Order: sequence, then structure tokens, then C-alpha cells
Amino acid sequence: MSLTTLDRRRFLGLALAAGAALAARAKGPGPGGAALDEATLDQMAEGMRTGRWTAEGLAKHYLARIRTLDRTTLHAVLEVNPDALDIARALDRERREKGPRGPLHGIPVLLKDNIDTGDRMQTTAGSLALLGAKPPADAPIVARLRAAGAVILGKTNLSEWANLRSSHSISGWSGRGGLTRNPYVLDRNCSGSSSGSGAAVAACLCAAAVGTETDGSIVSPATSCGIVGLKPTVGLLSRTGIIPLSHTQDTAGPMTRKVRDAAILLGAMAGPDPRDPATAACRAHPDYTRFLDPDGLKGARLGVARAFFSGNRGVLELMDATLKTLAARGAVLVDPVDVPTAAYEKAELEAMLYEFKAGLEAYLAGRGVTAPIRDMASLIEFNERMKDKEMPLFGQELLYDAQAKGPLTDPAYLKALDTCRTLSRQGIDTVMDAHRLDAIIAPTGTPAWVTDLVNGDNYGTSCATPAAVAGYPHLTVPAGFVMDLPVGLSFFGRAWSEPALLKLGYAFEQATKARRAPRFLATLSSS
Repeated sequence: MSLTTLDRRRFLGLALAAGAALAARAKGPGPGGAALDEATLDQMAEGMRTGRWTAEGLAKHYLARIRTLDRTTLHAVLEVNPDALDIARALDRERREKGPRGPLHGIPVLLKDNIDTGDRMQTTAGSLALLGAKPPADAPIVARLRAAGAVILGKTNLSEWANLRSSHSISGWSGRGGLTRNPYVLDRNCSGSSSGSGAAVAACLCAAAVGTETDGSIVSPATSCGIVGLKPTVGLLSRTGIIPLSHTQDTAGPMTRKVRDAAILLGAMAGPDPRDPATAACRAHPDYTRFLDPDGLKGARLGVARAFFSGNRGVLELMDATLKTLAARGAVLVDPVDVPTAAYEKAELEAMLYEFKAGLEAYLAGRGVTAPIRDMASLIEFNERMKDKEMPLFGQELLYDAQAKGPLTDPAYLKALDTCRTLSRQGIDTVMDAHRLDAIIAPTGTPAWVTDLVNGDNYGTSCATPAAVAGYPHLTVPAGFVMDLPVGLSFFGRAWSEPALLKLGYAFEQATKARRAPRFLATLSSS
């Protein structure tokens, strides 16, 4: 069979999927109808207060969209919570009898499938190796969401093992879930590793979602899928009960359609955890919405990190207009500022491989369940036995690299970690001190690339690394489109500066209102 024949079949499949998606969207699947498609958390809460909607009705609406839209087209959701409707009904009764717990009461939320839930759902990091070996308890951030009244609706697909398996990996693909498609243009990639969370939020399969990031895994899918993504300071949210990659860089964070929604979700999840030493210095706020200000750009000093402006003409034109908008809203632009990354990029991977091996073994030991794997070596063996299902498209050479690493006392690890922490934090802090900046800005990344099943990912330019390696916060907000592909604007800065970043991002969002709903195109037209 020729490659041309395969390409034609793939295009036909995408065209059929696009047609199914548009038909589902036109029908407005679910009891909430089209009015819920782009509704904010505040609008949903008000709808439940007035009796227009119920928690059960919201859950039914999104479950219907998942059945009619996701199953046929996107493959963003791995499984739905079989108890979701019962939980929603109980929350409706509680609202009637006692009133709401807060802004998340009855709100359906999806979780990335590396976040533990102690219910009837799986937690697998997308790998078949963990199917059936369920964790015994909720991760603390999940317990916080439940306490706030959120309905945990299901688990989203991801780049398997948070995308640290192969240097030729395909973002959004997992052995368990297959490939997640970008709802804007179906043959484009969602980026990773929180691919399913990004696509699900963009396609309105949930009210909000939770992703995780080590380096770009929240902000990159967020920009590719035209949504808001916030990677918090490492230590603001507990990482207990989250399948680890790097204990120095990992964090969960909100993925939403609006900045205010991200602030609400962040407030519910943030807080210390005695089992996670990184949270000992946690500076959490119970309500991040109080920092939002539509005039928040006035007088703000923003450093323009030109090194992350790609050569893509469309991105450069969009960013030129974006900078003019920021200036018109009163921001003071310091252009350019230098935030170097080359000096620690190799050290980042070195440290990450050490930490992945040690962290995975500790997580599996603490999970307290019987699983086919117990450490990195047994994971490699499992993948080899199941290579027809786990490795049909790319291999696991990075797992071999991780397995070859020694303990976290190795001088090579300690040197790499010191290089990463020192240079990344100095790079941000020094430039912010020198120019008295409130934040650093750049395009979050280049537009989503065509998914390449042969050669793997083609990320292009990204500004994720400085804040990721430093453990500092990073917010991306929709800025506009290059053709039909969304591009986000990033705001990042010092540790614990979430209030400032949310203030700036909210003001930018209100000035531009750049987000628009996806159209589920099969591919981009050249005409």
C-alpha cells in the first residue's frame, strides 16, 4: 500500500470526524444545550442558583458531549467517572438544604490521568502497565476539589508518562488512549503532555480541567488549544498522589477557558501538604479572584523576551499587534530583555532522568497496590512484552537512559541540579531586578504542528523552559490566531507571583477577548 493511499485514508477519516464534530456541535448535545458551550464558572454557578441548571444537568450535558463529540472525534477523555451523576445529585440536594459550598459547587472537572483518585476510575499515566492497579486514595488536590464541591467527571488522555519516553515521541499519544486530536484543526497536534485536558477544555467537554507540567506540559497544550493555562510555583499545590517525572519541576495546575476560572480553580487546589516538602514555603491565597483587575496592565512593567519570538510571520504579526494593545492599556514595555536558557537545557534533561527513575520507584512503592511494574526496569520490560500496543509508533530510549542513572546522591545529578536551579532562577530574577519588571512576556509557542506519526513532534519555539526549570509560575492567555490556529501570550515571573500574573493576564484577556470556539476543521485550507 502506498503512502499516498494511507494519506488519503487518513484525510478521509479526519474529514468524517470533522463532519461528526460539527453535527454534534450543531445539535448542542446535552441537557444544557448550546448555552453551556462557552459558559464560565460564574455563569454556571449563577444558573444553579437561579434553578436554570443543576449539578446533575451540567454533568449530563458534558457526558453527552463526551459521548457524541469526543468518542467520535477528539479522543481527549480516557474514561468518565461512573459515579459522577450520583455525586452531582448529592450536591444538588446539599445546595437545596444547606446552600453552596463555594464557586465550584456542582462544577464538572476533568483530571489528567496521572492524578490519583481513590474511586472506581484508573490512574495510569496513559500506560497499559498500570491498568487495574488503582490507587487507594485521592491525591490531596483532588480531595480539595471534592471538598469545594467539584464533580470529578473523568480522566483525560496525555502524552504517556508525561512525554519522557522517547526523543521521537508523539504528543497526545498514549498506549491506553491513542492519539488526542486538536479541536481547532484535527490533523494538528495538541502538544503535551496535558493534551487531553487542553483539548477537552477547548471543545467544552467539561467546565474546567487539571493538567500537570514539568516543562511546558500545561502551557504548551493551552496555547495549542486556545485556552488559559497556569503552571503555578512548584510548592503551591501538593504533588502527593501524582505520578512523578521530576520532583524539582512537577506541579499540577488549572486549564480553563477564562482567566477568572483559572483563578477559582487555583484557589481551591492551593495549599500546604505535610507529605510534600516543597509546600513547606507555600504562599497560598484562598481566593485568587480578588487580584483580578480589568485595568491591571496600567503602569505594569513588562519585559519582552525577544529570544522566544519565532520566525513564523503570522506569530510575529500577531505579537506586534499584541504589544501595541498592551501599551495602549498602559503597560510599560521593556523591549528587549534577555532570558537565556541554552546554558542549562542539557543539565535539565540530565536531572530529569535521575529524578524520573527515583520518583517512579517511590511512587509505585507508596501506591500500595499490586501492579505489573515496580520500578523503571520492570516498566521497560513490560513495554517490550507489549510493544505491539505500547510501542507501535516510537520507542523508549529515554527510559533506558533513566534506568542507567544512579541514585540522587550521584555527583553528576547534584551538579546538573545546581546548574538548573542557579542559572534558571538567576536568569529570571536578575532581569526582573535590573528592569524593575512585574512580569516577562513572550508568545507561548508557535502554532500547532501537523501530527507526524513517522518523525514525531515538531514543537518549534517555546518560552516554557525558564519558569519550568526555575520552579516559577507561568500563565498563558489566548492572544489570537494564525490562520485558524490559536496562539497564546505568556506572562511569567518570580516565585509566588501568581496574583500579579493573574492580574495582568485578566486585564489582557478583557482588552482582547481573543478566544473563540474551535470549528473542528479536518485540515487547513491553502485557499
